[in-house]
Amino acid sequence: MKKDIHPKYYPNAKVICACGETWTTGSTKPEIRTDMCSVCHPFFTGEQRIVDTAGQVERFERRLGQRREFESRMAARERKRARRRVQQVVIEVPGEPGSAEEEEARAGEGPAAETGPAAEA
Repeated sequence: MKKDIHPKYYPNAKVICACGETWTTGSTKPEIRTDMCSVCHPFFTGEQRIVDTAGQVERFERRLGQRREFESRMAARERKRARRRVQQVVIEVPGEPGSAEEEEARAGEGPAAETGPAAEA
């Protein structure tokens, strides 16, 4: 091995976990701090726990909340539009096909008032 190119090796480096567990190992650093170890990791403990590094969970929940808020605003807007469509006034022009006068005239005729070849026979 070449001299003076390798980092100093610490055979009794201390590892400290966030849960409080400590152990010694060999490393190029005298002390190592970690977020998880085999004592507190969900895979080994069987617990369902969300490990949040750099706020990923909060960011996701914030985006999810924004999406739900947007969807509720869009649903309210659609309900408002539907109410407006129901409230629209239908303007009828007398004498045009489909007008109320023509409907009343047809309703008054009925099947007994039919004229034509079938009614004469």
